[in-house]
Amino acid sequence: MRFALEDLFADVPAEQVAEARAFYRARVAGRGPASFEELEAVRASRSAPPAADPPAAEEMAEAAGARVPVRVFLPSGGTPLGVHLDIHGGGFYMDTAAHGDVRNRALAEALNSVVVSVDYRLAPENPWPAAPDDCETAALWLAEQTEDRFGTSRLTIGGSSAGATLALATLLRLRDRGSQDAPSGPDDAVPASRCGDAVSRPANMIGRFTGAALQFGTYDMSALTPAGRRIADEYFIEAYVGHVPARDRVLPDISPLYADLTGLPPVLLVIGAEDVLLEDNLTLAGRLSAAGNDVELHLYPAAPHGFTGHPTAVAATALAGIGSWLRERLSA
Repeated sequence: MRFALEDLFADVPAEQVAEARAFYRARVAGRGPASFEELEAVRASRSAPPAADPPAAEEMAEAAGARVPVRVFLPSGGTPLGVHLDIHGGGFYMDTAAHGDVRNRALAEALNSVVVSVDYRLAPENPWPAAPDDCETAALWLAEQTEDRFGTSRLTIGGSSAGATLALATLLRLRDRGSQDAPSGPDDAVPASRCGDAVSRPANMIGRFTGAALQFGTYDMSALTPAGRRIADEYFIEAYVGHVPARDRVLPDISPLYADLTGLPPVLLVIGAEDVLLEDNLTLAGRLSAAGNDVELHLYPAAPHGFTGHPTAVAATALAGIGSWLRERLSA
């Protein structure tokens, strides 16, 4: 069998690839904040997010004794096909759910589905496990009430970059609910609250989710994989899991690449061929498939990390593909 990266590329018109290459040649590559002081400055410089029309309904999701703010977008097309849980990116330390309002309003209309975005707590003020705790709360809240409230039982989940990491971690938590075993890993790496509630969780709720659309996630924060080593000195890792000993960052709740990946819903992985995280995303695709899951890989040429947020035709093609995939999962 011949195996070449180009053989995996999504079908993208040559003119779109040429446009993307020209766009990135002229674009100065960005970098994230390298310290808490830089992070504070970036946060302070961010403009207010543009408002969606109609705007999101702001609510408080409550489940399993926890609460987290969420933003709810109802479609205008009548009874929704399903509900999509969106988890924003930003390195675990930047952005808010509100910064995705315009995109999520458009997604709600395109899918004819409810879109719910979760305003999880950010690092370093609230390091791991605060963010996955909040995402799990939002997912449980939806699983418990979506049919009565929205008239549909179908749920999907998705996110980009850190949001994809958190989406996968959320699915793993939902799958493992009801287990009589505490989470795997050294005792000093797992908060007591996470171990203590493992024996009293309700039944497995993963079956409520019919798909997960994951865009260029960070799946290894232990610096053990080649891609993980390339980002090992990034401040976002220190902000998010700097309090966790390096040897313990292979915990699946932190680095899902090391998880038992059996029993998950269908997964769409979207990644650019120029992404620093490409190797880990390809590895995750292989591990998901080897674990018996339905996995689809969309690999885009001339595309770096975060490319679906850039104004290129390749990004538009990728987003259209994500929308089509989610509609299939919600309407099957």
